[in-house]
Amino acid sequence: MENLEVHSFLKCCTRMWKKLRTRYLEIMHEPAFQNEFQSLLRDYVGRPSPLYLAKRLSAMYNTPIYLKREDLNHTGAHKINNTIGQILLAQRLGKHRIIAETGAGQHGVATATVCALKGIECIVYMGEKDIERQAPNVARMKMLGAKVVPATSGSKTLKDATNEAIRDWINNPVDTHYIIGSVVGPHPYPDMVARFQSVISEEIRWQLKEKTGSELPTHVIACVGGGSNAAGTFYHFLDEGSVELIAVEAAGHGVNSGMSAATTQLGKPGVLHGSRSYVMQTEDGQVVEPHSISAGLDYPGIGPLHAHLFDSGRGTFLSATDEEAVKAAFLLTRLEGIIPALESAHALAALEQLQLNEKDTVVLCLSGRGDKDMGTYMKVMEEQTI
Repeated sequence: MENLEVHSFLKCCTRMWKKLRTRYLEIMHEPAFQNEFQSLLRDYVGRPSPLYLAKRLSAMYNTPIYLKREDLNHTGAHKINNTIGQILLAQRLGKHRIIAETGAGQHGVATATVCALKGIECIVYMGEKDIERQAPNVARMKMLGAKVVPATSGSKTLKDATNEAIRDWINNPVDTHYIIGSVVGPHPYPDMVARFQSVISEEIRWQLKEKTGSELPTHVIACVGGGSNAAGTFYHFLDEGSVELIAVEAAGHGVNSGMSAATTQLGKPGVLHGSRSYVMQTEDGQVVEPHSISAGLDYPGIGPLHAHLFDSGRGTFLSATDEEAVKAAFLLTRLEGIIPALESAHALAALEQLQLNEKDTVVLCLSGRGDKDMGTYMKVMEEQTI
């Protein structure tokens, strides 16, 4: 580009970005927006999602354990809460092309779903490695009319898919809205995604009061990669000091194995994808490739909200290995008849690390269902007797 063209392009990018930053809260609070958003959550997504007392799991740990059943949402995960909100926002901003990144494929499916609902073009960037291990979700995206573009650089996973999506967005600022799937990225995404996902904790409070007489559990547990399901699950408990917020990261083959995604234990402050947070990086600032058996947690950073919870001590950060997550998944399946996503299985694995008693009340976000992970589960069953 000539200098004049570059200057004009950068002005256009800045103008489009400023429009999103300055208008997102105004649009989100408009009565017409909220009416459509709440209507779709109820009639299309199927909210409220149940708060289920897992009796056999509770008996095993000698404490009441409630599962927030985000796996029962349309598309099978919490991701649809955010994509419904962002597609409505994109329409009001005049965008007619949607891009997204995805790891486990659940956000890609949720984005493709709302684009099909609204008749808007959809392009989903996905790591080549994740395309292979999440084939059912790739097929769903394509069936919904989305174009799935493989990211072939780096580890060929979520980080690289996000890189490609950001490149697309920067080059198409006028007509394109980027539906980021987690509480990461440049402002206003960490805040905006957390607000759309906060419906999870909003429901938990009144549902728990109906069941127990109190809105406040003693423990709230959720898995964390970027951390959108955790942000939504924690949101309405952030100022409730009596509620312990427990975030569970992916330890992969072990925190110190060199194949892990436990960012708070391995990372340090840095900038990744437009936000300052904790990032797994080398001494000279190069991103360290993460590893997790769960594609949705295979990310070398966490959202800035979670970094603050870690720094301030408000959140308790644990980790679970691949092996521990798989074991927890099979345990839930055989105790409760619920097959969880591998991401959610990490949260379940943390129950082994807690000192719980009958006076506690635990709420755990079951962020997604395990249909997409059946290939991995089948491989485990073939390799060993479970």
